[in-house]
Amino acid sequence: MTNKKIAVIGGGIVGSTAAYYLSRNGHQVTVFDEGVGQATSAAAGIICPWLSKRRNKKWYRLASDGAAFYSQICQDITADQGDISFYNKNGTILTKKTPQAIEKQYALGLERRHTAPEIGDLKILSKKDLETYFPSLPSQENALFVSGGARVDGEAMVRELLTLVEKNGGKIIRENVPLKQSLLDDYDKIIIAAGAWLPQLLEPLGWNVDIRGQKGQLVVLQTDDYNNQHQPVMMPEGEIDILPIGDGIIFVGASHENDKGYDLLPDEKIIQNLIEKGQTLFNILEDASLIKVKVGTRAYTSDFSPFWGYLPGSDKILVASGLGSSGLTTGPIIGYQLALLADNKQTDLPLEDYLPDTYLQR
Repeated sequence: MTNKKIAVIGGGIVGSTAAYYLSRNGHQVTVFDEGVGQATSAAAGIICPWLSKRRNKKWYRLASDGAAFYSQICQDITADQGDISFYNKNGTILTKKTPQAIEKQYALGLERRHTAPEIGDLKILSKKDLETYFPSLPSQENALFVSGGARVDGEAMVRELLTLVEKNGGKIIRENVPLKQSLLDDYDKIIIAAGAWLPQLLEPLGWNVDIRGQKGQLVVLQTDDYNNQHQPVMMPEGEIDILPIGDGIIFVGASHENDKGYDLLPDEKIIQNLIEKGQTLFNILEDASLIKVKVGTRAYTSDFSPFWGYLPGSDKILVASGLGSSGLTTGPIIGYQLALLADNKQTDLPLEDYLPDTYLQR
């Protein structure tokens, strides 16, 4: 194996995964990340893509394979004596307004389990069943339990991956880096995984990028239920999710705010709305205290599909973006594919389904 000198611009879920696997395979890796506005570090995600009603088959394959990939990355991190407490498979509970909607979700889950055994057990919950998982739910009914569902603390995951990069001899540089000729000359391969900031990085090279930023805010609440680390995550109908983390901490969010540019300031109205929605769903949050607000910027393409691969016309620069709100599900497997490409290896997923060409124009 030829040892390569590789730069990774962006230390979020995609960049940190790519850097981890490249450093693990003996390459000289330098990660450049200022650490501001990163969607991953402002996120706590639910890994349960199988019941999505999105009709985009390429997206579903990526998300389903991404959920399955967590088994491999956790196994690899454990083999490297790393900490995988950022990932917890306690199951996911979905709630709907009608029993008919839950029946449809159940049928969809059974159908998709043939190709995605990671879904695990599926069970329609009675009100009494639901109370055994969440005694403090006021009046929820029509729920489905998916045993393969999991939660991920994005900030903790990235921190652990970058720790392992350094352990493998890589460097983490906490600053922005422009795409100057000197950088191109210094590295054999460059991976740009800058999320919503990809357009600014590629503009000096003459590229327009079909990416818009979406602001996301999430609240971290402290409750007195200090044994909540084994509770499943909850996906109510609507935009917000409920994630018990442990030690009484619960994440509620996140918001989806378009046309906010790259604004990273907490919005008191949005924060209060998240808390009130959480309290409506979950009685225990009525007396919870707000201990932290996380704000990040997601990257979306105009058709809501992610892309990754070589920059058109280049055999040195690899790019990825557009993961949107499924970043914690699809990010690790995309980062792994980029690492394979940078290492001149065959990818597990078909390149032609996710090429950047559609989203980049001169």
